[in-house]
Parts: sequence; structure tokens; C-alpha cells
Amino acid sequence: MFIHTHPYPPFIPEGTTKLIVGTLPPPRFTIGDLKERDVDFCYGSRDGQLWPILDTIFKLNLKYENTEDAILQRKNFLISRQIGVCDIVASAKREKIDASDLGMEQVTFRNIIQVLKSNPKIDTLLFTGGNSKNGPEYFFRKVLKEHKLKLEIVSNVVPRVHQFSISAKDEFPNRIIKTVSLTAPSGAANRAVGGLDAYKEMKARFPEKTTIDFRKEQYTPFF
Repeated sequence: MFIHTHPYPPFIPEGTTKLIVGTLPPPRFTIGDLKERDVDFCYGSRDGQLWPILDTIFKLNLKYENTEDAILQRKNFLISRQIGVCDIVASAKREKIDASDLGMEQVTFRNIIQVLKSNPKIDTLLFTGGNSKNGPEYFFRKVLKEHKLKLEIVSNVVPRVHQFSISAKDEFPNRIIKTVSLTAPSGAANRAVGGLDAYKEMKARFPEKTTIDFRKEQYTPFF
């Protein structure tokens, strides 16, 4: 049984208003066996699409290499946009050593509710996936249930938007936090993207566009 632990602490710059919430990076990041073009930072897998999407949207000219410069580029972008990263999973066990969410067992969560209470300017959570089993929204719903909180639907159109109420500290009044369940920025999610009506409509109008283009258009309003 492989114990898959998260290798990175939450990255939450001062004044963060939006928080990217995923699950775990691929196991090679846990053991430090990175591949060429991996970046040793959140969502740094060379196979992941989050940074290439943001790179395209904001014209960041990012480096895709295992260097401090590549890490610093990403940190500076997040700081400039007041965006933090706090994946919800602290650790999980796996029978098979791979990056699939479904393969996670005996999952331990980070105390993301305390993170939100300690950072009262956060008003939006950007889930890198929806409510499918072991996805970030799925796990977040479990955490909310433990705290006797729940998501309320705001928009049921992909990407689905919910909200919930939480207090910054016990003595302060509640604040509303919005959640956005983005289409997962992974190659494994491409098949699901291909089945979406919105993607089919985009392809019918613009046959040259790809699943990356679809995500770019979806992510832009929220980043």
C-alpha cells in the first residue's frame, strides 16, 4: 500500500481572495522523482493543463522545467492575482501507484474550513473538478457535512456554481463563499469534455478548437 502524501503546503499569499482547490499531485511529486518539464510546485506536472491554460489566458511566457525560476514565475502570478492554492487532500493510500482520484483510499483531509476562517478575504473556491467520486467538490461536500454546512446551488450550468456561509471567526458575522466546479485540467478528463453539449456546440462552430480552448473559455471569467 502506497501512502500518497501531499508534498506542498498551502500557498496562500496575503490578501488572497480566490483559492484553487484540487486533490493530490501525481505520486512522483511525493517521492521527488520528477520528470523532464515537471515543475516542483502546485499543479506542476508536465501532463497537467492548468498552467498551460493560465499561460495562454494571461500570456505569462512560463517555463516548463524543474528550476527555481519556473517556480517563482508561478508564485509571482498567483501573488499578483491574489490567488492561493490549498488542495483538500493531505494524504491517501493507494493499492496502485497512479494519479487517479478514484484510486484514493483512507483519505485524510486538510482543515480547509480553518484555512478559510484564517483568511477572511477569500470569497471564491475554484475546484479543479466536480462532484464525481473523489473529486475536489465531492470531498469538500464531505468536509462541509462534518461542520453541519452545505452547498446551495447558484448556477447548474457547467461550470456549476454553489455557495455556502461561514464565519471568519466565531465572534464575526457569517460571510458567503462561492464555489466554482471547473472542468478538470487533466488529460484524463478530455473524454468527459468531449461529451459536454457546450463543447460539441463550440466544435460545431469552430472545428479547429480543442479541449484546451474549451477550458480556456471556461476558466477565463473566474481567474
